[in-house]
Amino acid sequence: MNFAERLKELRKERNMSQMDLALATKLRQSAIAKWELNKTEPTASALIALSIFFGETTDFLLGLTDD
Repeated sequence: MNFAERLKELRKERNMSQMDLALATKLRQSAIAKWELNKTEPTASALIALSIFFGETTDFLLGLTDD
C-alpha cells in the first residue's frame, strides 16, 4: 500500500473529512487532497504531523511497513 492509499484509509477509519484532518493537523485541505490523489508527496514536517496525529510511524504511513 502506498502513502496515498494509507492516508485515505486512516482518515476514513476515523470518519474524518479531508477538512477535518486539515484542521486537526494544521495542514491544508488542498495538500491532503493532492496526497490522496498521489499528485504530490508530503514534506517531512507534514509527514511527522500526520504520524503524530494517527499514532503511526512514518514508515507505516509511507507504506514501507505493514505494522
